[in-house]
Formats: sequence, structure tokens, C-alpha cells
Amino acid sequence: MKASEISGKKVLVIGTGLSGVGSVRLLHQVGAVPVMLEENTKVTREDIVKKLNEEDRENTEIIIGEISDEVLDELVLVVPSPAVPLDAPTVLRIKEKNIPIWSEIELAYNFAKGKLVAITGTNGKTTTTTLVGEIMKAHFKSSYVVGNIGVSYAESALEMKEDTVTVGEISSFQLEAVDNFHAQVSAILNITPDHLNRHHTMECYAEMKQNITNNQTKEDTCVLNYDNPYTREFGEKCPAKVVFFSTSEKLKDGFYLDGEEIFMSIAGEAVKVMNIHDMNLVGMCNVENVMAAIAMAVAMGVPFSTILRVVREFKAVEHRIEFVATKNGVDYYNDSKGTNPDAAIQGIKAMSKPTILIGGGYDKGSEYDEWIENFGDTVKMLVLIGQTKEKIAECAQKHGFNKFVFKDTFEEALEYCSSNAKEGEAVLLSPACASWDMFPNYETRGKKFKEYVNRL
Repeated sequence: MKASEISGKKVLVIGTGLSGVGSVRLLHQVGAVPVMLEENTKVTREDIVKKLNEEDRENTEIIIGEISDEVLDELVLVVPSPAVPLDAPTVLRIKEKNIPIWSEIELAYNFAKGKLVAITGTNGKTTTTTLVGEIMKAHFKSSYVVGNIGVSYAESALEMKEDTVTVGEISSFQLEAVDNFHAQVSAILNITPDHLNRHHTMECYAEMKQNITNNQTKEDTCVLNYDNPYTREFGEKCPAKVVFFSTSEKLKDGFYLDGEEIFMSIAGEAVKVMNIHDMNLVGMCNVENVMAAIAMAVAMGVPFSTILRVVREFKAVEHRIEFVATKNGVDYYNDSKGTNPDAAIQGIKAMSKPTILIGGGYDKGSEYDEWIENFGDTVKMLVLIGQTKEKIAECAQKHGFNKFVFKDTFEEALEYCSSNAKEGEAVLLSPACASWDMFPNYETRGKKFKEYVNRL
């Protein structure tokens, strides 16, 4: 389907969150007739209407509950929000009718102009996207940061002109339904088990991540993690020019860490880029994020002087190994964005003191063995909450780790930590799980943690 074919035609948007509202805004602007579907019957029409601006309210048909075949037969396109899986019953009905399906990023891409830098990966996306966005803003006159970072790509698409550089944080969910989507520079930071309740297998999950390189050619660039087996293997078949980064290997071509120095190597000729202690970020995961960001910025033609100035000034992203405060001699860190075991391992590795760790939450089908194996001498006590607490406790006992307690509420967990942490120790919220069993999102969980700490 071509973008020009939707003017005057009905387009279904499934979901009424940020992505759905942004899609409706863009569809109105290009002359389409949006139909908005909210399948949760507990949501009221008033709840939806207040999210829309006046023009969108007047021109959007809103359906709550099940959509009829009569309405489906009028559609020329469907835009499901990222939270809607492509094997959901309504989407399967749409597929049976052969109605084209575009994700929000595909819809936005078809109307946006300029160059696109697209970043995916299991972990590190938000930090890397934010850093790359700051570098682009420092060098280019017009730049946007959009996507899974909490900003609708579709809502700003028509503002993006030929000289615009758009930096997008792209999730595997958003990559399930792409067609023309084409990034001049892409990155897959890593691929480790996550969202297997949605994608079912690691092979399917990895395939979705690799969709970010769809339509790329050797004129484009893809930045990949050499240390991750999935991304390293993908480098052999990637359609774009590949630039690797590594914290463990001296690369003949790419960016690598040697001791405390980051180097860029071209055909075996290495040049020192920076010392990692010049960064304001902590943890080896952030060294990887910085190397990936530098590689993308170089691919976009940004001079090193600009890149390094921004990197040196850049602070930690909220909720990602974020230092909150020292209270009564105890350091408190908010890593609420550690929503899977691999991300949470990076949080543990960033700690240099005996640590009380808050873990547990919504079960995404993850395995916790490797996470627990990384506790080492760092984690002195594990405070478990949420849906996964028993599952994690069983795994901990299997690995001989018995220093854990169960708490029924987040507040009880925080009270336990503040009462039991001693001077010279740390408290780390890095749950290795999503927040959806107790909070609407990881941001709310992190904010609650920070509010509690700041009241101590």
C-alpha cells in the first residue's frame, strides 16, 4: 500500500495510548478517516476523548469492545499499537480479510522526510537513543527523538523536513509490521531473552529485532555488538555496512575497549577516542552504549569534537542505574528500567558496595539463573516482590542463594531496605522484571522509589 492511497479512506487504529493518539493525529493531517478501537470495555468514551485534540475528537469514530465485520470491510489499512500482538483475535480477523497492517513507525516513516537513525536491542536503547539524540541536536539544525522513548513518531512526522535527522528508539513490538521503513543508520545493541511471552522463541524475537535493517543497503550503516552472539552472527548477513563495537576484543575494524580507553580502528589502524572515566555514566553496559552512540554519530558525519563534548556532558537517563541520594551513609540507586535479567545484571555489575537488591514483578517468561549467578559478593540480601517472587526464590535456592525475603507491597520492600541497610552499603532497585503487576510502567515504579528515598 502507498501512503497516497489512504486519503479519504477509513484507517483503523487499535489502541488509545500514546502511539494510537499520535497515529490518529497524523491520519487526520493527511486526509484519512480514522477509526479508533479500544477493546478494553472498562475504558469509557470520555477517557479516550480527553486524550484527543478538538479536531481529532470531531473527526474520529470511536469503537469500544468488539469491532464488526461491516466496519472491517470499509478499512484500507490497520495500525495496531505496539501493545497489540499480531496474533490477537482482532488482528487475525484483519489478516483473514487481507487488510494491510502497518505499525505506527511504518505509518510515520511513510510521511516523514529527512534521515533516520533507528536503534533497537534488548537493553540500552533508551540511554543510547537519548545520547545519540543529544549529539544530533548539537550538530544538525533540525532533529527529533521519537519512538519507544515515550514520544510518538507519528505525531511529529509531518514536521520532519529534508534536512531533519530523526533518532528513533524502536522496540521489537514496533518492528512486527514494517514494510518501507528504512533507516540510513541502524543499531542492534544486543539480543538477550525478553518478551518471550509475546514472541514465543528467541529465533522469532531476534528476527523482529533484525527487521530494523529492512531496506538497508551497503550505502547505509548498521552498528552491531560484537560481544553478543546473536548480533555478531547477524553481521554476516546484514544488508548494510556493518560497524562492530566490543568491550572484550580488539577489533581490526570498529570500536573497542582496551583497558580504560575506547579506540576506533580502521583496517587495523587504531586511534584513541576517549577514556571511559571521562564519562558521567557508570557500568560496562554504558561503555557499550557510548561506543554504539559514537559509531552512529560518526556514520552520520558528526565531527569527533562535537561527539566527545556531548558524551562528556551527558548524564544518566532516569531510571537506568540512576544515583538517587545517600541517606544515613547508604547509597540508593534507581534501576527500574532493569526489566529483564540481562539488564538487571548490568545494574549489579555497576555496584561497588554490599547491596540490598529489590527484585521481582510481572512475569514475562524470563529465566533468572544467570542473574542470580551474578550476585557474587555484591548482593547481601534480595528483597522479592510481585508476581515472580516465588519463581525467583526457587531459582535462588537452586543456586545456593538463600538470603532473600518476601514483601507483599512495594512500600514494605522499601521500608525493609531502609531499616536493614548499613552505612557504607547500597540499595538497588533493579527488579529484572516488568512492573505491570504493581504499576502501570517502570517509570512510575522508579518515581515511587525516588520519592521514598528523598523522604528519608
